[in-house]
Amino acid sequence: MLSSKKGKERSEAARGMRLKSVGAVSFEFLMWCAGCLMYAIGVVIFTTPMHFVTGGVTGIAVIVHHLIPAIPIGTFVFAINIPLFIVSWKVFGMTFIMRTMVATGLLSGLIDLTQYIGTKYDLLFKGDEKLVAAIFGGVLCGAGLGIVFSSGATTGGIDILARLLRLKLPHISVGKLVLACDFIVVLLNGVVSKSVENVLYSLIIIFISSQAVDYVVSGKSHSKMLLIMTKEPQIVCKDIIQHCGRGVSVIPARGGYTGQEKEMLMCVVRAHEVAAVRKIVAKYDDKPFIIITDSSEVLGQGFKSHKDTL
Repeated sequence: MLSSKKGKERSEAARGMRLKSVGAVSFEFLMWCAGCLMYAIGVVIFTTPMHFVTGGVTGIAVIVHHLIPAIPIGTFVFAINIPLFIVSWKVFGMTFIMRTMVATGLLSGLIDLTQYIGTKYDLLFKGDEKLVAAIFGGVLCGAGLGIVFSSGATTGGIDILARLLRLKLPHISVGKLVLACDFIVVLLNGVVSKSVENVLYSLIIIFISSQAVDYVVSGKSHSKMLLIMTKEPQIVCKDIIQHCGRGVSVIPARGGYTGQEKEMLMCVVRAHEVAAVRKIVAKYDDKPFIIITDSSEVLGQGFKSHKDTL
């Protein structure tokens, strides 16, 4: 009788976990939809009609679309990501690539759908208020990407390319590589459109977008320090170093109440990388203890050089 009761309790617990898992996945997907839709509106409705670009793979797709209007922006975004998926799946793992493929596919589809609806119902931004288009485009794109990042996904493109380049250029941070790639795309757009003004407005969009991403993901601070207590510190440490490219310090600690010897992980990351670190920790520990604090200034590899402050 007792055995039957325990079996029933385990069955109910397992069912509850499955429902919780389905609910979490459904919520993540809805967040991806919301974020990708915001990004699509920012690109299609506000920036593309003004011949501005947001940088990255989407920026390249916009340039190609202006040269060859028959090529849809979203379709080109997904197509150009396919080689990056193939090259990087061994480096980052199948789980990361699958999530990225889903998010990228969703983004590409919503961009093309928004472009179709916007063109059919004449919703594309028009007029001479280019600064308004740049501001709204930057805010929507940044907020949309922030929502996607916060949900543990990425839209691939330049982000994957920068991570791959960092394997060959470990002395350069991912953030700087992304910024360099975005700048090249903006300059290319200026050459194609033959307009310095478009370059300047595109730089405004990239700046506003990056600020919006940071604000949505982790508040106003650009850098965050995480203190992590987990039952799997060594595995979590290796995973953060491998997939986030950030250093981790292992600090000996002792529980004040239990007296148990433990290891605490300390890691400093960019604001938009916090969600990725939390996702890694949750993969190995369903009850971790994490403290996330703002870092007003960080000096060292991957951040600001100490020499620059002297």
